[in-house]
Amino acid sequence: MHARYRIERTTVIQSIVLLQHCDASLGAIKRRPSEDESMLSRAKFLRLSGVAAAALAVNPAAGAAAKSKDGIVSIKSGYGFAETIERLKQDIDAKGIKFFSEIDQTKLAGEAGIKLNPSTLLVFGNPPLGTQFITSNPNAGLDWPVRLLVTEDNAGAVWIVYTDFAWIAARHGIANRTDQFKMASMVIASITSSVKA
Repeated sequence: MHARYRIERTTVIQSIVLLQHCDASLGAIKRRPSEDESMLSRAKFLRLSGVAAAALAVNPAAGAAAKSKDGIVSIKSGYGFAETIERLKQDIDAKGIKFFSEIDQTKLAGEAGIKLNPSTLLVFGNPPLGTQFITSNPNAGLDWPVRLLVTEDNAGAVWIVYTDFAWIAARHGIANRTDQFKMASMVIASITSSVKA
C-alpha cells in the first residue's frame, strides 16, 4: 500500500509540474514577460522539476508508466473474464458504492458485425465524493462516474483498465480536491486488488 501511495504522489507531482509549465507557456504566448518575471518562472519551474526528479528517483518506473500510457492504469487479473467482472461488482457492492451500468462492448460490436475480444465497461461511483470534482470544474463530468474497463487480450489474459485519478486532476486543473483524489485512488486500488494477479 505504501508503494502505491508513492506512485500516486509521484504522478501528482509530475502532473502539477506539467500544468505549471503549460500555464507558463500559454502566458508567454499572450504577452512577453519581463526579464525578471522570466527568471522567476524559470527558477520556479526548476525548483518544481527538482522535486519531481527526487520523487522519480524513489520510483522511476512509476513516472515512466504513467507518462507512457497517458494516465491509463492497467492491472492484470488473476481470474477469467466473467469471474473478474463478477468479483469487481461484488466488491463495489460490498463497499456500498453505487453501480450504474455494465456495458458489454463485445455484444455491441457483434451486433454491428465486428469481432471484438471480450470487453466490458463497468460504470460506478460515490456521488458524495465524485460530484465534488465536478463542483471544482464542470468538465470533470467527462471522467465521472468512474469507468473500469475489463478486457481479454489475444493470449487470454484479463486486464482491468482505468484512468489514473492524478491524471484526471491534472487534465481538469483541479487543485483544491487533493484529499478527495487520494480517497478515490485508495478506493479504486482496493477494488482492483480484489482480482489482481
